[in-house]
Amino acid sequence: MRHSSLLQPVTAGVVAAFVGFASSFAVVLKGLSAVGANDAQAASGLMALAIAMGVAGIVLSFATRMPVAAAWSTPGGALLAATGATAGGFPEAAGAFLVVGLLFVAAGLIRPFGRLVAAIPSTLANAMLAGVLFGLCLAPIRALAETPLAASAIIVAWFLVSRWKRLYATPAAAIVALLAIGFSGSGGLDLAGLTPRAVWTTPVFSIGAMVSLALPLFIVTMASQNLPGVAVLAAYGYRPPPGPLIAATGVFTLLAAPFGGHSVNLSSIIAALCAGEDASPDPSRRWIAAASCGAACVVFGLLAGGVAHFVAGSPILVEAVAGLALLNAFGGALSGALADVSEREAALATFLVTASGVSFFGVGGAFWGLVVGAAVLALDRARDKRASSKAPDAKKP
Repeated sequence: MRHSSLLQPVTAGVVAAFVGFASSFAVVLKGLSAVGANDAQAASGLMALAIAMGVAGIVLSFATRMPVAAAWSTPGGALLAATGATAGGFPEAAGAFLVVGLLFVAAGLIRPFGRLVAAIPSTLANAMLAGVLFGLCLAPIRALAETPLAASAIIVAWFLVSRWKRLYATPAAAIVALLAIGFSGSGGLDLAGLTPRAVWTTPVFSIGAMVSLALPLFIVTMASQNLPGVAVLAAYGYRPPPGPLIAATGVFTLLAAPFGGHSVNLSSIIAALCAGEDASPDPSRRWIAAASCGAACVVFGLLAGGVAHFVAGSPILVEAVAGLALLNAFGGALSGALADVSEREAALATFLVTASGVSFFGVGGAFWGLVVGAAVLALDRARDKRASSKAPDAKKP
């Protein structure tokens, strides 16, 4: 394989890792702190999650030769922040994280889940992907309102470089963002924080933590992360058996839990960056992007303290880079969602509910978007079936 053919997927993978880490690590830290972690335990949890999801991405992509990307559960972090600490503090939370890992393994071995994922129509999968990406694609506009000068520089750099060579557009925008954060003085490298500090937390199991933390975290992550993650792969034409993937994320969750990691799962946004044409024009080589993303996540994990401190200087600029990187993926997903006229209404319902970001019973909009879209599609098909069954009778004299 030529070096030139490797450059594009490797670059896409590194950018995806940067986007995945930088755009949501603050949510993870906030969630871990809310359930009782001190600063050292929260930093350890962030490091454990980044390393675990990186290794998971490398292993799964190499094993399947598909762009299977792993991530931490951002909705799970938000759930932890909303739930707060249990009576037993962070040790009980660590016990709940272990139970979540065991539940992932069990869910991956249950065949009905695989059949459910395989039955998702590609129009709904694309609509859900477009809804997931929509909010991030608006980030450059929000950044213009908050930091006009820096955001303008990022957008101009992306636009000019993309007119020359699309491959280098997002890295160029990321470099401008890093320079803007550095020169603003709002971010800085914490050299002391670069050294990894793994903190072991002996898990404690309690009924309260199982009910208030483990079960909701499992449901939220399965519905908002794992199911959309597999659906995104399907939207790009990749249909790996979902069961082994889910079970594998459970194993990595079990490994990260004693060090403070709450959940390792399949990714949807990172997968979109690694599975699209921007990663490689050859679909058979896009797994290299996901594997490279995994390797970069491991590096970010080892440097978690310093990296987090730096990019926290201006999260909106990092989100702006993510939004620019995902524009092409968003356009492709929206086009695929609306391609079939007979399923367009269901696809629009899926897109709108997903993009709204609504959450019911702690489960995010991506899951409910699929539910609503599937319901609309089922009603449309039932109506068409009734109409077709009556058509011959209408022709009789």
